[in-house]
Amino acid sequence: MKTKYTVKDFNADFKTDADCLAFVFKMRYPNGATCKCGKKDCFYPIRGRKCYCCSHCGYQISPTAGTIFHKSETPLKSWLFAMFLISNSKNGVSAMELQRQIGVTYKTAWRMAHQIRKLMQSGGGMLSGIVEADETYIGGKRPGKRGRGAAGKTAVIGVLERGGNVVAKVAENVKTQTLLPNIIANVEKGATVCTDELWSYNPLKKSGFNHLRVSHAAREYVRGNVHTNSIEGFWSQLKRSINGTFHHVSKQHLQKYVNEFVYRYNLRGSDSPIFAVLSDRLADLHA
Repeated sequence: MKTKYTVKDFNADFKTDADCLAFVFKMRYPNGATCKCGKKDCFYPIRGRKCYCCSHCGYQISPTAGTIFHKSETPLKSWLFAMFLISNSKNGVSAMELQRQIGVTYKTAWRMAHQIRKLMQSGGGMLSGIVEADETYIGGKRPGKRGRGAAGKTAVIGVLERGGNVVAKVAENVKTQTLLPNIIANVEKGATVCTDELWSYNPLKKSGFNHLRVSHAAREYVRGNVHTNSIEGFWSQLKRSINGTFHHVSKQHLQKYVNEFVYRYNLRGSDSPIFAVLSDRLADLHA
């Protein structure tokens, strides 16, 4: 697949649902499928159905079984096009926009979007080198206190390796007992961790990290190589997208949206288009 994958490329690769089924089959069985009768590379597609049949014994398999497409009556081309739209959009795609683009009901579009987000979960090794740790708040505007402790907002905590990946998760609060375990679980001991002046980060040095901080309250945002600008840039993108594309995200589903933007951020330097990387997950991550 090309480095840049456009809608023209998509339409050339996926002309029909049969093309889409063949693609999913290849993703699920990259080395070819073996039948229970012991024969290999013996399956052919059954016309009009989302399954393949063994040419020797008649045993049938469904490439969509157990995937995010499982038991869905929505055409596979619509599913893959939704994956294409979501993976190609920097700011995400709302269920309302999917409804308009694909021609399904809002309920179906909403479910499709959340199923696709199940594939968008970043994993990998520990963060190292210079790491920035910070927290933000997501929620609707309302009168009263802003920032930390504001009513009706949900905390999101994160750590970001300079030039590398970011890890972010929804949290109940930003106390030490919440922030410290998250940093210990995702950052190598001995790494340099840059934070602001929040007291919750005080035990970092005793926990084996080189802790450097800036004081935003004193309007100190950068001191040499010490700053949290990178992770704050990630927070800005996340907030702009939620406010501009989704408008409102409930606490119940917020982590799914956070995962989507973390996934997209961590693949920003990938040589392969995000759609191709996302499609590869059909082989090893079932819904």
